[in-house]
Amino acid sequence: MLPMVYNPAPEEGGLADIEGLAEAEELDNVEVQFQLSVQVPIWRGFLGQASVLSVAYTNRSFWQAYNSDDSAPFRETNHEPELILSWLNDWSLFGWNNVANQVAINHQSNGRSEPYSRSWNRIYANFIFERDNYSISLKPWYRVPEDKDDDDNPDIEHYLGHFELGGRYRDGDHTVSLMLRNNLRSDNRGAVELTWGFPLGKRVDGYIRYFNGYGESLLDYDESVQTLGFGFVLAQGF
Repeated sequence: MLPMVYNPAPEEGGLADIEGLAEAEELDNVEVQFQLSVQVPIWRGFLGQASVLSVAYTNRSFWQAYNSDDSAPFRETNHEPELILSWLNDWSLFGWNNVANQVAINHQSNGRSEPYSRSWNRIYANFIFERDNYSISLKPWYRVPEDKDDDDNPDIEHYLGHFELGGRYRDGDHTVSLMLRNNLRSDNRGAVELTWGFPLGKRVDGYIRYFNGYGESLLDYDESVQTLGFGFVLAQGF
């Protein structure tokens, strides 16, 4: 949860129409972002002892909590259910150990009506490598084609591309992570996310997040945004 996220230009999108806001200036530059993720294994040993088939759901919300003049509306909420096959691995590439891999069917949408509806379906793979205190991941995806009349965002790949590259460095209880996306086109659209996690308590970590680029939320996937957030994350197993 990030109780304080500064966004110099929040995308009001359909908020003015749906919530009755008259002007974009009525949106606050500081808002709350929070994410809830749940993953439940449904079949261990699906493809051998080191594999597991799971269902997962992630909810990410952008909340104008400090906008008391307009009853603190939710600016955007993204829903992301998926079916994930994960398996452990043990082989090396240039000194990096491939410790785990995933293949998943993923749906992402914001549950809004036209013209602010956004959704897409993907099949992705995720390859995770580790070396000492470092880990890297490569997550390419394929977008499942949709009928042109039903496609809410036909150009989303022009902004979010076809892959994510992740990196993480852990030093004791401190973790620094980097995420990169790029569409690999001449217009060079993409995103960078940098996070720092640090201990606050037994099961709670402090969390600082910087984001710059496209696709922070589905509503404004085609708008370049820059945000800086401060908050906390509950440790795994809470």
